Amino acid sequence: MRNQVIAGVAAILFGASGTAVSKVSPKQADRLDGELTPVGAERAGNPSGTIPDWTGGLKTPPEGWRKGQVEINPFPEDEPLFVITGDNYTLYRDRLSDGHLRMLEQYGADFFMPVYQTRRTAAFPDHVYDKSRDNAVQSELLDNGNGVRNTIMTSPFPIPKNGLEVIWNHILRYRGNEVAFRSASATPQTDGAFNPVVNDYEYFFAYSKKGAELEEIDNKIFYLKTDTIAPSSLAGTITLVHETLDQIRSPRLAWRYDAGSRRLRRSPNLAYETDLPNSSSLRSVDQKDMYNGAPNQYDWTLKGKRELYVPYNAYALHAGDVTADDVIRPRHINQALARYELHRVWVVEAKRRTGIGHIYDRRVFYVDEDSWQILASEEYDEDGQLWRVSEAHNISYYSVPVFWTTMEMTYDLKAERYYIDGLDDGFPAYDFSPGFRGSDFTASAARRAARR
Repeated sequence: MRNQVIAGVAAILFGASGTAVSKVSPKQADRLDGELTPVGAERAGNPSGTIPDWTGGLKTPPEGWRKGQVEINPFPEDEPLFVITGDNYTLYRDRLSDGHLRMLEQYGADFFMPVYQTRRTAAFPDHVYDKSRDNAVQSELLDNGNGVRNTIMTSPFPIPKNGLEVIWNHILRYRGNEVAFRSASATPQTDGAFNPVVNDYEYFFAYSKKGAELEEIDNKIFYLKTDTIAPSSLAGTITLVHETLDQIRSPRLAWRYDAGSRRLRRSPNLAYETDLPNSSSLRSVDQKDMYNGAPNQYDWTLKGKRELYVPYNAYALHAGDVTADDVIRPRHINQALARYELHRVWVVEAKRRTGIGHIYDRRVFYVDEDSWQILASEEYDEDGQLWRVSEAHNISYYSVPVFWTTMEMTYDLKAERYYIDGLDDGFPAYDFSPGFRGSDFTASAARRAARR
């Protein structure tokens, strides 16, 4: 990587031997009440003050917002401090990822990055913070890192020692107990033309349910059901996923109901490099949520921490009156609606293991220290060339509270096209208390839903 790593940590701390360092001592965990936040971020800001202290995040909704409404911008008076363009990006090189540098070089004047005041808004309920501390002294990687034991509710390693622990922190980060919402995805053509695919999403996070114990969740992280609403050619398609904690011992279970055949079938290949459905082959299944699934195809290296300009507090993209037409532009989104801030991120490199056939030979992830959310990533091809750049634009959802994505996109630098997911397009607010039960996500329940 061409930029300086500001907190070099280690080379490969986890490899083929299967040996990994996991839980920390109670004395080390005391740092979560001191110089570290409850989730493991540095509580203090940076020396220059461009990253402020963490003071609890955005736990109280802004005035004027009511439960059931789409989240409103808590910082309506904020204006960009400056804008990074293809003409001035060299001034900011040390705080730009390689992916953003490449996009500024390649995409010309219409791709720019408006940089705003840094707001450390990530916040979670107090019971999540309590479990974070418990996890710190209990959680352990399974052999070869394909799962985690003695962990529940939230990220297992708030004081990580290697790249694999950081990735598991992302995979198992807290996203609430349950949520239902409608959103659209699209794969715009090079001229900006697009046909959105609209889905209803229902998540039940068994792993994060308050009061749940590890032995009760049957190796499940979450259950997910999607129901395609539009276009008419896809309407009625249902996908059901049971996401497992140890996907080598018990692989992800997935089913798909095709309205044309009127049959619910198992989908054994809904993992790894398989094309994400309706992505026009611009994104792989394991790029959903920036990274998901078993991490066994890569060797993971923790490169350290950096201060980077990353997507953050994307309330302009999430606004209730913003439509897909407002967001989508040829080659990339409408950058005037994007917001970038300076944040500290963990940098994790994934190198494909020998004998593995994944389309990405190398991947680099930039993980938010305040939430364990992957904010950006880079994907490299077989020849070591940067192929794709992905972003996650996030907000704090007030009713939980929880910091999570509102929109994701993967930019294909070769095709100069992109896949975008999370277009709200005037849809209702996310519902974080729909009242789901685990029994709502069985294969038989999906069959019944398909027949209605």
